[in-house]
Amino acid sequence: MFSKSVKTLIIVLFISFNSFAQSKYTLSGSITDGRSNETLIAVNLYISELNATVSTNQYGFYSITLPEGKYTVIASYLGYETNTKNINLSTNLRLNFALLSSGEELQEVVITDNSKKSNIRSTEMSVNKLSISSIKKMPVVLGEVDVIKSLLLLPGVTNAGEGASGFNVRGGGADQNLILLDEATIFNSSHVFGFFSVFNPDAIKDLKLYKGGIPANFGGRAASVLDIYQKDGNSKSFHANGGIGLISSRLLLEGPIVKDKGSFLIGGRSSYAHLFLKLSEKNKDNSAYFYDLNAKLSYKLNPNNNLYFSGYFGRDVFAISKSFSNTYGNTTLNLRWNHLFSDKLFSNFSLIYSDYYYGLDLNFIGFKWDSGIKNYNIKYDFKNYISDNFKLSYGVNAIYYSFNPGTIKPSDEESGINPDQLDKKYAFEPALYISAEHDLSEKIALTYGLRYSLFYRLGQSTLNLYENDNPVIFNSDQQIYEKATPIGTKFYDKNKVLKSFDNLEPRLAVSYKLSNDEAIKASYNRMVQYLQLISNTSSPTPLDIWMPSDNYIKPQIADQVALGYFRNFDNNKYSLEVETYYKKVQNRLDYIDGADLIANDAIEQVILNGRMRSYGLEVMLRKNEGRLNGWISYTLSKSEQQTPGRTADELGINNGEWYRSIYDKTHNIAVTASYQQSKKWTYGANFALQTGQPVTYPNGQYSYLGVIIPNYGLRNDNRLPTYHHLDVSATLTPTKNQDRNWKGEWVFSIYNLYNRKNAASINFSQNLDTGGNEAVKTSIFGIVPAVSYNFKF
Repeated sequence: MFSKSVKTLIIVLFISFNSFAQSKYTLSGSITDGRSNETLIAVNLYISELNATVSTNQYGFYSITLPEGKYTVIASYLGYETNTKNINLSTNLRLNFALLSSGEELQEVVITDNSKKSNIRSTEMSVNKLSISSIKKMPVVLGEVDVIKSLLLLPGVTNAGEGASGFNVRGGGADQNLILLDEATIFNSSHVFGFFSVFNPDAIKDLKLYKGGIPANFGGRAASVLDIYQKDGNSKSFHANGGIGLISSRLLLEGPIVKDKGSFLIGGRSSYAHLFLKLSEKNKDNSAYFYDLNAKLSYKLNPNNNLYFSGYFGRDVFAISKSFSNTYGNTTLNLRWNHLFSDKLFSNFSLIYSDYYYGLDLNFIGFKWDSGIKNYNIKYDFKNYISDNFKLSYGVNAIYYSFNPGTIKPSDEESGINPDQLDKKYAFEPALYISAEHDLSEKIALTYGLRYSLFYRLGQSTLNLYENDNPVIFNSDQQIYEKATPIGTKFYDKNKVLKSFDNLEPRLAVSYKLSNDEAIKASYNRMVQYLQLISNTSSPTPLDIWMPSDNYIKPQIADQVALGYFRNFDNNKYSLEVETYYKKVQNRLDYIDGADLIANDAIEQVILNGRMRSYGLEVMLRKNEGRLNGWISYTLSKSEQQTPGRTADELGINNGEWYRSIYDKTHNIAVTASYQQSKKWTYGANFALQTGQPVTYPNGQYSYLGVIIPNYGLRNDNRLPTYHHLDVSATLTPTKNQDRNWKGEWVFSIYNLYNRKNAASINFSQNLDTGGNEAVKTSIFGIVPAVSYNFKF
């Protein structure tokens, strides 16, 4: 009897389990733009019967497992019409959506945010997304739409001043930002020494800035990740769009190679302000211009396989007569394969090449200078949709670096300059990661992961040897740091390991949903940066040199924690985001007084390993809907650096005390707004105010051999004046646009409306009349009006 009962129970359990196992099925597919077949990133799918949601990944794919049944599936995306489908889920189902744009604006873009409202359910925090349509409406200097400048309106993001290149995130340096374009590293993101960015807005599909809570698939930088993807191209029909401005013009072409399967995209920009110099007899041999090219090929082999080949090429050229010329820029290539193993397992395989080149031709002294950095990257990423509540991401990547600190060549054989090559450097950086998205309950969601990174500094190279392995010595008599004299050298053959590092980089983020409209979130991440930018300026310049970690230059290790409160209110019309953070960085480089960084083949003799810390509060209030929308952001923060003495007798920098880093901005206020008065007129405005950048002023002077010499006080103990400006714009879209294929618009803008003379720098020089030192302020921009014409057909 017992035996029969047990058998019956086993049969019942087996049938029940089998029935349960078969009662769930996977709904998956891709979501595209209905007019171009462009994949859409972060589209929301909502299953109304279960109150469940899922979003597309960065390649437009989604997957969700549901119980068997009939459902209403709603696909919604800002700027697109909502698409609703009714399904009967009785087997695994591939369901694709093609969304149609809700408007016919000139700036109709595939790229819009999933929604401007805060994502309460997601663990994602310290992340900002901007749509290209929003960026194009922002007034900017000389009318040039600029991705990097738009980031400066976000909380926690500043720059080193007007006209400066790069951007600073939460008190970090511009070199601590990982900038990716179609997964390829961009080492210099600026044109014209920082006035404009290298990103053509017409070619960009999506961009996202991670300031913290950085996913485990990213590594290699200590402060942030700016992840940018180019558009795939229109596989349905041929289109073109572009713009004509005061100093540059752009044109982008896209269309099908094979209708609905393959597409191309090619876009170019070029400035032409230098052509006006040719009209002047005095300046006809001078030039200052930039150009760049974006290209992409996409092909759908079958429903499970897609191939992409993308590239970027950009150059800046600056020349003075025939005596001086400077050329620099980026080159990137990426061959990518998306493969769907099953309706639950998505993969992306990439082969990536990136090259940053800097060239200087000094004809007046007879030599040429070439330098740069190249990397070759192979990566394989997987996304496994194990269940509706548990998703796993994992992958590997390996980067090989080639550094050229400098090659000196004679301009001609009669120059008298002997060729010289600074010691080239090589490195290898492999890594692997795993990360999980885990919904523990209706209220609690987790994202946790681990990245394991390694770094090998490789030969062929010659390493200087120093007594006690100390390339910098402290002169206690004069209380100054001095270069140590090498006691010998050691040569390492090609690919021989000089030094190796390995680090575990944990990542954790948690979200607790207080209600459907508000949540508390927290995150922790460790980031390791093995490359160092050798620069003692507040803003990156083309002459700066990237160096790998080695026996004397240690990798930067950054730990950051953040806590935030997020709320949507008034039916999602408004969003409030409040975050506080604390970050510390080990092994942040500092430089001894009088450090010579250019063409220095023993850079270890002028640097010291210090540390940084930064902390702050960020507030962002956003209006998401209506004719008037935009945001107000405020950041209260502090960023400090310390380089203490290595022994009890050694003072360190600034007597070993904490001092302001050059990225410290106590207050940062930004306001941006867009108002659509009618279909014909749209207005925009930006206001920015930042505490002045830390600098070091002289606190006295002394006379030596009849020359007045300033005496400088503690490092970064002073500040430039407060930085602020107001910019406005008006966009005119002719009503006749609606009745023809050619659509155009005029954009009128004024940068720095009230003509604020912001200080780019303050220098001190001797007044020939009084003999004393006097301050001289340098300002770059006053009021700058501009007009541009944008078109598409």
